[in-house]
This record gives sequence, structure tokens and C-alpha cells, in this order.
Amino acid sequence: MTATIEGASEIALGPVHELTPGEGRTYVVQGRQVAVFLLSDGTVRAMDAVCPHKGGPLADGQIDDAVVMCPLHQYAFSFDTGACTSEGVESVRTYPASVRDGILTLCV
Repeated sequence: MTATIEGASEIALGPVHELTPGEGRTYVVQGRQVAVFLLSDGTVRAMDAVCPHKGGPLADGQIDDAVVMCPLHQYAFSFDTGACTSEGVESVRTYPASVRDGILTLCV
């Protein structure tokens, strides 16, 4: 999932083989914590790494093809929009991410 964003920077995070399918990992990118997930179909998704509810580590949450669930209070956030599936909880920012020649890249 890659999009061109005017004024955005593309950052190489490292080899995709450092990610485990079905799990997330937190990277610090330009002073922000970003959770990156390798889905079972080989695609990558990225979003803010901190749950806006109580600061839970989203990279440690359970995932499926559409959402990550915060491990602290089970709030789920959409990989596509960053929206929480429960009312009253703020969204998280999502970031375009992709794999090119085995290198994980993020657009910020």
C-alpha cells in the first residue's frame, strides 16, 4: 500500500525479513513511534504505535487483515483509516508502507 503524498519523505526502515508475519514492530521515525505490521498475505501496514486511549503499545497487539487490537483494553484500530471501532476513542495516524527489493519503506 503506497501513496504519493506531496512533501512526504520515504524512509527505508530495513530488511522486511526482520518482521515476523502476523506481528508488529515499533520503529522511531523522525521522532515518532510507528508500528509496522507484516500481514499474512505479505503486505505491510503502518500506524502510530501508541494507543490514544491509555498509551498501549499497538505493535504488541493481535492483528488480522483489517485491524490491530490494543493489548491493554482491546480497542481495535483499522489499518486502512486508523479509526477505532469503538466510539469515543481517537483515531491513530496511518502511514503508507511498502516493500521494495526486500526493504521495508515508510512514507511520512
